[in-house]
Order: sequence, then C-alpha cells, then structure tokens
Amino acid sequence: MKILVLVRHAKSSWEHNLTDLDRLLSERGFSDAEMLSHYFKNYNFHPNYVFSSPANRALTTCNIFMDALNLSKKMLSVDHQLYDFGGQQVSQFIKSLDDNYQNVMIFGHNHAFTSISNIFGNKFIDNVPTCGLVMIEFDTISWKTIDKGHTKLTLFPKELR
Repeated sequence: MKILVLVRHAKSSWEHNLTDLDRLLSERGFSDAEMLSHYFKNYNFHPNYVFSSPANRALTTCNIFMDALNLSKKMLSVDHQLYDFGGQQVSQFIKSLDDNYQNVMIFGHNHAFTSISNIFGNKFIDNVPTCGLVMIEFDTISWKTIDKGHTKLTLFPKELR
C-alpha cells in the first residue's frame, strides 16, 4: 500500500516584482495554509518523506504544513523536477520514489496536480485550488507500478472557511 498526498501551494502574491520562483504567499495564502494544515493534522497522516518544488510559494506552504504536523525538516527534500506545471515531470518523479516510502507528501503546482489527481485518482477533480490537498491510495508495493488508485481525501480551503 502506498499513499500519496499532493498539496498545491497556497495563494501567492503578485504585489512585488519577483521572478516566478521567488513569488511570496499572499496574506490569504498564509491563513489558508495554516487553517488547512491544522485541519489535516486530525487525519493522523504520517509521511515517510516530504518533497517540495523549489518555488518560494510551494516551499513556504510546505514548511507551514510541516510545522503543523510536527515533522522534522530532515524529512524534506527540495527537487527542481517538481517545479512543473504540466504534470509529466511530477509523474516521473512519483514513479521513481524509493519503495521504502509508504506515505509521501509532495508540494507543487497546477495544472500538474490537477492532472495527476485525475490520472492516478478515481475521482474527477475539475481544479485543485490553491492550498488544495488530494490524498490518493494505491494498492501496490512499488511506486513504479502505480496506476489508478483510490482518491481517499480532498481538502480545499473554501470547504473549511
């Protein structure tokens, strides 16, 4: 059994003239990430490892979740392959994960996360919103062989406001 949790970065700010990689979270982004991460803590999900896109907005969202879930920063790896908006790189990344990891969290971007949620999950999702979380469970022992899994959970900020 493998469990994948995808978290799209929280709402970013366009207030400052920054590169896409450096964009910050907006005020709402911070509050949504705090709210959703604390709510998700109730699900007692314990990842073996956490991965994030290097984009500031994804990494900041990731750190908010890691703090709320009391996860050690030693469990975090930042990977440029996750700075992907189409989904192909992220799909390849997931299929190359170490099979010793049963539960994994990945922080990244759309449209990649909506595509992956629909490719690998069994519930159609029109759009994973900012700070949206999707949990997919796979009945397999190897990440290389994941195919259609079971969409076990979706959490979107507007559902909790």
